Amino acid sequence: MSAAARAPPPPRALYAPSRRVPFGAVILSAPRPGARVRAARPREGNVHNHCLLTSSSLNSSSLLCPPCNCAQMALADTRIAYQPEVDKHAGVLAYELVQGNLVQWNSFMDKSIPDPPTAVLLHGILGSRKNWGSFAKRLAQEFPMWQFLLVDLRCHGDSTSIKKSGPHTVASTALDVLKLIMQLRLTPRVLVGHSFGGKVALSMVEQAAKPLARPVRVWVLDATPGKVRAGGDGEDHPAELIEFLRRMPEQVSSKQEVVDALVKGQFSMDVARWVATNLRRTSPLGQRPSSSFSWTFDLNGISEMYKSYEDTNLWRIVENVPRGVHINFLKAERSLHRWALEDLQRIYTAEELAADEGGGVEMHVLEDAGHWVHADNPDGLFRILSSTFRIETTIRGMQD
Repeated sequence: MSAAARAPPPPRALYAPSRRVPFGAVILSAPRPGARVRAARPREGNVHNHCLLTSSSLNSSSLLCPPCNCAQMALADTRIAYQPEVDKHAGVLAYELVQGNLVQWNSFMDKSIPDPPTAVLLHGILGSRKNWGSFAKRLAQEFPMWQFLLVDLRCHGDSTSIKKSGPHTVASTALDVLKLIMQLRLTPRVLVGHSFGGKVALSMVEQAAKPLARPVRVWVLDATPGKVRAGGDGEDHPAELIEFLRRMPEQVSSKQEVVDALVKGQFSMDVARWVATNLRRTSPLGQRPSSSFSWTFDLNGISEMYKSYEDTNLWRIVENVPRGVHINFLKAERSLHRWALEDLQRIYTAEELAADEGGGVEMHVLEDAGHWVHADNPDGLFRILSSTFRIETTIRGMQD
């Protein structure tokens, strides 16, 4: 049916009181007095060399709160478990498990012990698992029976040092994540992906019978299953941003140097500051950290990944949803990527078909948000996603 023959109903806007926050900031409630953030204890001597994110160890890349630049407090009663060193050598992606205070589980336990309800949170192009850190802690406090797997996708963050063979595509990225959750013996019930990560989540459903649970709920945040439509004039185009960064020196003297160069190149200040969080002080082997900075990602691989993001068409999984799969699309009201009438129409049609086939497709709109939904309106996004965890917790309780 053509768009002209049947105009789609207006998207279900979810209204959530919100206030404007700086790019990259997440509004969190402070922990109760005396509360501490506890770390899960993996096997002694087998801990990946990461810094535990506590209220005293957050740094400039950990989402600061302007204008006073005080670090956002980590939520109470959550634990952060890091990957064992052996995983790095096995080529497994870098990850964190953020666990609610009722979760008593790790991947080393007796295999007969079932894993707790798990959600996988996936970042977009030029992002990292840290993009989801504060948001995951907030979810873990609200839903203490859940754990949240945060992943650095190939060519990004700490996974950059784990060399992956090409091609660098949406499908190969999804397979990386599937291999990780198999190694961790997890059966996620919820997949949440922002932008590129949204297509990765859809590809995971397409490729896997196991290790995904049934039912599984998928959230695709501000991405369509098919053609990627960049924003209009005056907006930041990801492909142009990637190419601009590839032309910059591999090492720079300061983060401000990158911010200034990007702003001069007509990119927004918000995006420039966000990109600069991907710089890390250069530390040659056996030497003290130098005064220069280098990127934490592989720009050549990322360029290939973004091209795959533009070209990958996953409408088939949306228009023929497997039984037990529920796919939610969330459109940002002020989206960088333009949603065409055709996209909305196909999603509404798929919504009707999926209901008849035992699956589910649903469309949502997050008001007062641009493409960076978890930064622009974290309260609204939290309220929308919370419904999924309440439903899954209720279902699990009935099954038990």
